[in-house]
Amino acid sequence: MDKQAIREMIWQKMESRGVATFPKPIQGRIPNFKGSVEAAVRLRLLSIYKSAGTIFVNPDAPQLPVREMALNDGKCVVMATPKLREGFLVLDPVKIRNVRRAASIRGAFKHGERVDVPRLKIDLIVEGSVAVDKRGGRVGKGSGFGDLEIAILREMGVIDDRTPIVTTVHSLQILNEVPMDEHDVPVDFLVTPEQTIETEHSFPKPSGIIWELFAGDEFKQIPVLAELRGRK
Repeated sequence: MDKQAIREMIWQKMESRGVATFPKPIQGRIPNFKGSVEAAVRLRLLSIYKSAGTIFVNPDAPQLPVREMALNDGKCVVMATPKLREGFLVLDPVKIRNVRRAASIRGAFKHGERVDVPRLKIDLIVEGSVAVDKRGGRVGKGSGFGDLEIAILREMGVIDDRTPIVTTVHSLQILNEVPMDEHDVPVDFLVTPEQTIETEHSFPKPSGIIWELFAGDEFKQIPVLAELRGRK
């Protein structure tokens, strides 16, 4: 199955099994699921979470409990703005009074600091997924921004090949195999409400931005990319 067929299958299965939750419809999204809070709590048990001071978390709904938990645990949270139009948001728990509000996308814009590129060393990455496999393969919603965000962080040196990448998912999202391309970022741990799985680490992590993927001056539509390209 190609990636889009996999996405459609997962969205349909989660809807038909009654595990999909707000926001709906889940088609075209990183799907939120019943048990996302429990998955976040299970993530909290990992040593890589406990030792992390700064965590990069995607802004999608199923990872809202992770963002809120991290801020409550005194960790700095870094988020990407939608389509990277305004760079990144840095949420400092010391400066935040209403953690629940700040953990939302709208609240993060109000309570976070906007930066073109975060300068903080990031200790852990938490990604959202549509489908994953135990080899470390991951399929997102199809926009490509999840992989691009991580490529930018790698390009800037705030993460490296050893920075662990985790995704919180429902067990229905774990397949036997998903296709991976050169620019796709694999994950190291799958965390569901019921279990934690360390992947087989079958795929290399991209070392940075693959500029050849951008046709012409397409990168200029994303300010942070234009800045990085200018440095080249």
